[in-house]
Order: sequence, then structure tokens, then C-alpha cells
Amino acid sequence: MKSYQVVGIGNAIVDVFSSADDSFLDLMGIQKGIMQLVERERGELLYSAMTNRQQAPGGSVANTLAGLGNLGLTTAFIGRVHDDALGRFYAQTMAQEGTDFVNPPVRGGELPTSRSMIFVAPDGERSMNTYLGISSELGPDDVSDSVAGKAEILFLEGYLYDKPKGKQAFERAVELCHRAGGKAGIALSDPFCVDRHRDDFRRLVKSLDYVIGNEHEWSSLYQTDLSGALEQAARDSGLVVCTRSGHDVIVVRGAEEAVVPVRRVVPVDATGAGDQFAAGFLYGLATGQPLATAGRMGCVAAAEVISHFGARPETDLKALFRKEGLI
Repeated sequence: MKSYQVVGIGNAIVDVFSSADDSFLDLMGIQKGIMQLVERERGELLYSAMTNRQQAPGGSVANTLAGLGNLGLTTAFIGRVHDDALGRFYAQTMAQEGTDFVNPPVRGGELPTSRSMIFVAPDGERSMNTYLGISSELGPDDVSDSVAGKAEILFLEGYLYDKPKGKQAFERAVELCHRAGGKAGIALSDPFCVDRHRDDFRRLVKSLDYVIGNEHEWSSLYQTDLSGALEQAARDSGLVVCTRSGHDVIVVRGAEEAVVPVRRVVPVDATGAGDQFAAGFLYGLATGQPLATAGRMGCVAAAEVISHFGARPETDLKALFRKEGLI
């Protein structure tokens, strides 16, 4: 039976990209720089308003797995797509990029494959408008013992908690992973997601092996300033990672702390920066690197992805790590 270095569980979403300036965002009532869930009618309106569309398989955890596949790790993704054109595109592309898409596209039913309309501003900031479609039905029955129970590292996204069945899938995957001796962790996803699920996330921080979030997410979780939030997180969690949008990354594990310098890069497109930071960091974690090295790997991977359009790496990340003296 196949085992995996990293298994991810999350929303399988086709990303659809288009450029848009601030006036367009205002006109369409789009909040800049965040992810908003939209209903089908709103999603169709936004999709029709996009110009020069480009599409790619996305979803936060799936983007991270693509980065880990680029780095040569064995990976699998637990997600849900419909047996439609976008769903087949998604499953085939994930497989071509080296990640096992373990659940076949679902036939029948009314809900289509999920999609996110991503508007990229001239400053690289992205505004995501996500119609969850069939991803909203991801549940515990989609989580196989032979996948989650064979993961050395399990990576989950906070967005799963937006639906009751997603929460059940999350908790089943963690139980299977821990029972088999693996490590399970979460990306907090965004401050609004944290606001919606604060009590659950505080409990999760105490039960998971690692938690990755940015400064706004950590401050939202503990409803205090960043310093106070990270002090509390360090007491609660086995491993805490805090990114700070172009400033030093902070990594804490017990009494051990690493402050990782960041080289500021003017982004072409900030989509996927957090997802690829997670890929680099989890690669370091999976290969037994010191915290500072794992953090630096995350920064290098994030810098690569914001240097071009799209949420997945276009360069050999291992070659970049070698150039930086990290491997």
C-alpha cells in the first residue's frame, strides 16, 4: 500500500485569473485582498465580467501540494470535483504535476466543480471570489484510511470549517493520521475565516502538531497584538509559524525560536504566496531541516511564486534552494 510524505485535504477549486484595477473592484463590489465566498449567481456574474481569463487548478492546500511535488515529495490530495470539464481538467492536471488525486470525479448531482474568480490588481494584490460548488459536500466519506492513515504529514486548510461536513472530514483525517503516528497541521487561511471559527481554531491549535498563519490571522485568533498572540500560541501549539508580508518570519517550537529574514520582492501577482511558503516550510519539516532553514525554504518558494502570474511554481525549487545554500 502506498504511503505519502505529505497528504493534503481541502477545497478543489479551479482558479480563474484576470487583471483588474481598484476602480473595477469598487464597481463590482469586490473587497480587495481577501477571499469571499459567493453564491452561484454572483459567481456567474463575476466570471462573465472577467477579461483575458486564465485558468489553473487551485485551492490553498492543493497549491501547496503542487509546490511539494515540484520538490520531489510523494503527495496526495483529498478533494471533491464534479465529472464536468473543469473537474476533469482539475484531476488530470494534479496527476500530471505529480500529486495523486485520490477521489475520482463525482458523476450525477447538480453542483458543478468549484471555481474562484481571482482579480489581480496592478500592485499584485489578489481578491478572490469563490463559489464552492461541489467542494461544499466534501465530507468524512471522502477521507480514506489508506490515504490519511498513510501520511507522514497531513496538511489541512481552515476553510474546511466553513461547512459542517468539511469539519467532519478534517477531524476524521487528523484522527487517522495521528493514529498511524503522522503529524497533522493547519493553515489558518485568512482572518475572516479565523473570526468565523475562533473557538474551534483555538482548540485545534492545542491538538495539532503545527499551525501556519500570518500576523493578521494570529492576532485575530487571540484577539490581541501579535506579540501577545504568539506568546499564547507558543504555549498552546507544538510548532507555530507566523509570516508577516515581507517582514521577518517567526517560527517557534517550545523554547526554540527562529527569526527568518525576508528579502522584499515587488510582486507580479501575490496569489499563492502563503501556499508556496507552506510548501517550502513543509519540505523542510519533512526532510528534518532546522527551523531557520525550513523558514528560509518557505521564503524562497514564496518569492518564486510572486514573481509571475499564477499560484504554483514555474521554476525548479530545489535548484533555488541549492543556489541559496539550503540543500
